[in-house]
Amino acid sequence: MHRRRLFHRSILAAASLAACGLLSLPVTAHAQGDAGYPKKPITLVVPYPAGGVADQFARAFATALGERLGQPVVIDNRAGANGNIGSALAARQQPADGYTLLLGSTSTLAINPHLYASMGYDPLKDLQPVTLTHQMPNVLLVGAQTPYKTVADVVAAAKAQPGRIDYGSAGNGNTMHLAGVLFERRSGTQLVHVPYKGGPPALMDVLAGQIPMMFNNLPAVVTYKSANKLRVLAVADTKRSAVLPDVPTFAEAGVPDVVSVVWNGILVRRGTPQPIVDRLNKEMVAVLQAPAFRKPLEQQGYEVLSSTPAQFEALLKKDHAAMGRLVKEAGIKLD
Repeated sequence: MHRRRLFHRSILAAASLAACGLLSLPVTAHAQGDAGYPKKPITLVVPYPAGGVADQFARAFATALGERLGQPVVIDNRAGANGNIGSALAARQQPADGYTLLLGSTSTLAINPHLYASMGYDPLKDLQPVTLTHQMPNVLLVGAQTPYKTVADVVAAAKAQPGRIDYGSAGNGNTMHLAGVLFERRSGTQLVHVPYKGGPPALMDVLAGQIPMMFNNLPAVVTYKSANKLRVLAVADTKRSAVLPDVPTFAEAGVPDVVSVVWNGILVRRGTPQPIVDRLNKEMVAVLQAPAFRKPLEQQGYEVLSSTPAQFEALLKKDHAAMGRLVKEAGIKLD
């Protein structure tokens, strides 16, 4: 059991993206002098377990990108340490030639640096942003066997049994964990955090009745909700989700200011030749803006994005600094 104390307003990823002008912007990149890149298969490191929402998006993206580049894009799942193991692998990959890509996120790039004494990489120094790919809100879900039908039910039970009701997440310091901490602060409750090694095993335990609830990325739960295997009580966003229009936001459910939206994007090792970065951005943005690619993913709850490298880097620096201030002010530490 792990307890964290955090007092802050959650970083509004969607607001940050809008402020930086990053929502599905057309990009024109002219890559010259890339010497015929790519000449061999490319590896896309996903620092999370196979089967999760990050992996599912990455596999669809890799297939479409490989078709445009004329070379296979192979997924390499390197889970562990809340995404640090795979991220460090990609950040240290030699040479910096564009043949190793990384799927980064708010957790691995903006939050982890302020929670871990050593990660094996520095997101700002070691990684070059290429483009944002998507964002998704966290949601509060409960098992179908639980008595909780609304957020108010959870709040009432938690206040009646302080420190006795569990909630799961993908791990310490993950955005799912911080969404739970934020919910506690805003609702005046005290829950028990149960960290897992990734979102999928935590979700399986909710479905099996081993834990009553968890915070998870929206795309992970759409299918289970449709099959009535769990209940989604609220969306941690400023607006309702188009794929779950019947689910209220936390504000609508009576607990304001619970917003937790995670963004994701592709990066390469810093020092990768600019023509290769430009070529990758051009082809990736073409994939991300294609209706045939976007629509199936949007139906699953992903909000597909695209950006220039500079726009992605600006967002990364902004949220990296903001999360650093919040972690320091709140005194958050990992056990």
